[in-house]
Amino acid sequence: MDTLRRDLQDVFRTVFDDDALVLRDETTSADIDGWDSLMHINLMVAVERRFKVKFATAEIAALKADGQNVGTFLRLVASKMGVS
Repeated sequence: MDTLRRDLQDVFRTVFDDDALVLRDETTSADIDGWDSLMHINLMVAVERRFKVKFATAEIAALKADGQNVGTFLRLVASKMGVS
């Protein structure tokens, strides 16, 4: 899971053009400058490409809901990849 977390952080850094960005499980979209609805879609596409997974529209929308964070996203990606 550490490798997945590091790779996910690399995707975030690329999408948000911030090499200093450090992800924690409790990080939310409100914590990252520029994470608006358009960047959310850009991030989802970048993650799908990098990890060769597909998100359902409902999953993409749910990740922006209150109470969701990077930890939730990481677990979703891991489950799609079959990583525990």
